[in-house]
Amino acid sequence: MRLANSLATALSIAALSLSTSLIFPLSASAQDATTKKPATSDAKSLDELLERTRTARARDNRINAARIAKFKAARDQQASLLATAEREKANAEAESATLGKQFEANEKTLTELQDSLKIKTGNLGELFGVLRQTAGDFSSVARNSLISAQYNERIAKIDQLAQTKTLPPMEDIEAFWFEMQREMTETGKITRFKASVADAGGIESAKTVTRIGPFVAIADGNYLEFKPGVNALTSPPKQPEGDAAELAKNFSAATEGYQRMVVDPTRGVLLGLLAQRPGLKQRIAVGGWEAIVILGVGFIGAVAAIYQFIYLNIISFKVNRQLAHIKKLSANNPLGRVLLSFKGDKAPAAGDEAEVVELRISEAVLRELPPIERFQSLIKLVVAAGPLLGLVGTVLGMIETFQSITESGSSDPKLMAAGIGKAMIATVLGLGIAIPLLFVNAALASRSKRIIQILDEQSTGLLAETLEARAATHNGASGTGGPGVAAATPSTPMSVRKTRIDPTPTPDDFGGAPARG
Repeated sequence: MRLANSLATALSIAALSLSTSLIFPLSASAQDATTKKPATSDAKSLDELLERTRTARARDNRINAARIAKFKAARDQQASLLATAEREKANAEAESATLGKQFEANEKTLTELQDSLKIKTGNLGELFGVLRQTAGDFSSVARNSLISAQYNERIAKIDQLAQTKTLPPMEDIEAFWFEMQREMTETGKITRFKASVADAGGIESAKTVTRIGPFVAIADGNYLEFKPGVNALTSPPKQPEGDAAELAKNFSAATEGYQRMVVDPTRGVLLGLLAQRPGLKQRIAVGGWEAIVILGVGFIGAVAAIYQFIYLNIISFKVNRQLAHIKKLSANNPLGRVLLSFKGDKAPAAGDEAEVVELRISEAVLRELPPIERFQSLIKLVVAAGPLLGLVGTVLGMIETFQSITESGSSDPKLMAAGIGKAMIATVLGLGIAIPLLFVNAALASRSKRIIQILDEQSTGLLAETLEARAATHNGASGTGGPGVAAATPSTPMSVRKTRIDPTPTPDDFGGAPARG
């Protein structure tokens, strides 16, 4: 029984120790690890089990006491921290109250000072408002002015004056007045200055810029564009052609004296439109193959007209010289060749009838006509074909215009511009080759008719001389003068008149000449 009671008592103590270790869990340490071992793991007897149970209980009491002391120390520390935070909070609230009172006092003082400032400024406040408004208006003017490309630092100063909320000092007001006066003064000046110019590719380079008032700026003979947003000068991708380009080059190279120059009052808008205007090559390209055909026909007519005009001038000069030396006939001109055809061995025989002699003279004159009237038919054909070819191009251009309208379903001017441009270019080119060649052909016809008239007059005089000589010979042989007395034959044609052919056409040249007999 005692042994059973002792065993029961030991088991009760072991259960109590186990329940105590579960109620107060220990931290993860070396000691905790040892307490986790069962109290009876190595016990070999009840006495040893009892001793180990007593030792474990004492150890747990020591650990629990240490933990309780630690908790109390942490509790005292937290209380100290809480007290410190409460003291800081109280100090911050006190400081906040002080600053609030100071802020209210400052607000009151500021309001009193502003009211006092308004009273003291009086009319200066109204002046300040006008100054700000004027500075704002002038800021936009200066920003878009070409003069700002030379004085680009003034934009920031004017903007600052326009946006300020305080009364500006007298120096700023005087500087603003100076900028307005300089804008008016520079408007009437032509100035050269160094500036950075960007080309079409965006590459900047320092160049000498010539500014003509606020209207035009040029550099190296090229017009420049002013970019208001960045206050920069740029070279446009396409320059105006013709007289405008020539004037810019001459003005850029001039160093003194008066020079003619383009002035654009729209600050670059008109020059931009002028640069976009197509040149002669672009217009011909718009006309298409019709324009090329018209120009080809006109070129042929022009070459023929120039060649014939030079030829007739040479012939006119030779005929004039032949008339001045009528006794010395030469075969290098039509008149000399016609007169030589009835001299010497080629003179008509005594038995030839008058009609035969007249026919031979007409034959000699007709032999000279083809070179004199050469190319006139071709030029007339070109004059007639030019407007017709232009009409063909006009019709084809209108067909393209109507096709674009049909395809797009709208009458957009941009879609119609190509066809209408082609039609108008063809019409202009057709008339352009016909009208000049019409006058040239009239001048050539008048010049050739005058030469032919001289040939007819001289040949008719030669025929009259021949017939008069033959009649005188016949009368001398049968008249009172006796046999063997014959009239002398003059060595110079009686009807030859020294008519000079002026190589320069006169107004009468276009009125025609007397018809050939």
